[in-house]
Amino acid sequence: MRTKFIKKNKINVITLGCSKNIYDSEILMGQLVANNIDVEHESSKEDANIIVINTCGFIDNAKQESINTILLYAQKKEQGIIDKLYVTGCLSERYKIDLEKEISNVDQYFGTTDLPRLLKVLGADYKHELLGERLVTTPKHYAYLKVSEGCDRPCSFCAIPLMRGKHKSTPIEELVIQAKNLAANGVKELILIAQDLTYYGLDIYKERRLASLLEELSKVEGIEWVRLHYAFPTGFPKDVLQIIRDNDKICNYIDIPLQHINDDILKSMRRGTSSSKTIALLKNFREVVPDIVIRTTLIVGYPGETQEIFNELKEWVKNTRFDRLGVFAYSHEENTFAYNLKDNVPDNVKKLRVKEIMDLQMNISLELNQKKIGTKLKVLFDRKEGEYFVGRTESDSPDVDNEVLVRAEDTYVRIGDFANVIIDKVDHFDLYGVVVN
Repeated sequence: MRTKFIKKNKINVITLGCSKNIYDSEILMGQLVANNIDVEHESSKEDANIIVINTCGFIDNAKQESINTILLYAQKKEQGIIDKLYVTGCLSERYKIDLEKEISNVDQYFGTTDLPRLLKVLGADYKHELLGERLVTTPKHYAYLKVSEGCDRPCSFCAIPLMRGKHKSTPIEELVIQAKNLAANGVKELILIAQDLTYYGLDIYKERRLASLLEELSKVEGIEWVRLHYAFPTGFPKDVLQIIRDNDKICNYIDIPLQHINDDILKSMRRGTSSSKTIALLKNFREVVPDIVIRTTLIVGYPGETQEIFNELKEWVKNTRFDRLGVFAYSHEENTFAYNLKDNVPDNVKKLRVKEIMDLQMNISLELNQKKIGTKLKVLFDRKEGEYFVGRTESDSPDVDNEVLVRAEDTYVRIGDFANVIIDKVDHFDLYGVVVN
């Protein structure tokens, strides 16, 4: 009698959106591996019969990318290329009912807090004993560490609380365990992520405890850099600055989205701050940590942003000289406070304003980079690309900031290692140099 073989399931996880989604996908895959289920991340082999798409629903472009990806795999399901298609993440959390109507051949939609349910459908048990263990998708030497979920801020333009819920900090001891596990697997750089790092600890410790968390993480053997992403400006804990200044393992770097500088816009955005307070905060950053690198993001085209107000923003960017800066065009999001306002800046004007700010920042970046010619910098190398080994200084986060390029024919460096590099050439966003002892 002929034996019938049943093909073993293989799951491919597709991640869209920010680093917090990457972290969530890694947790999902860690659970699947612990259940002895074959899983891969964004594989191009097309050998998986089950697809899980972790979606983003932040702004229009991100939502459209998520929808296009769902439609692509829904078509592959119709063609018989894959057997099952599941959708999770922010877009699915926010628009589940609409998605079920519009793209009905997805097998099931899940929200941002539905991991146990998703695992059950995938034939896995949720293992509570896994304290942050996950299948890391970043290069082996750095990893994201999500220290909290959700957000309590009332920003008028933001739909994240609708998708991620209220702020919930992860206890320090759990994060230290995660950091030790990551370090044991070769991670040297931890990139702390949250919707709001500034708020860390208030919900469970009744006080801001980011500084305490940084101290404990810096004690983990093998961790050499700890980087801060997404700190909210209002209520920023000043003791964090002393930690950044005095602890060699904490990068002299902070990502603090400021969004705007005009008082009327800040008030309408419900940011809980003002132009004078923002300027004073940045001054304090640079006084306490003179060599701190500040990354920010801005929103242009917010309702009521006149040309005069935009010019004020441009002048502030010109005078402040941020080390790193990104810009979003305002996206009119349903069920947010700002959705009640008239979206009265035309799309073409929004795009033009994005370009104007980025052109300004590009020149600032070039001027700042030119000052680094002849200096020796500590570089962590991420990859080899073409003729170059590509790395970063402590001033730079992966994917969004400057990179250091060293010609491969001149020297050899091992990916994941640190090396000293003397900079001999620069452009707007890259540094070029040679490795020295």
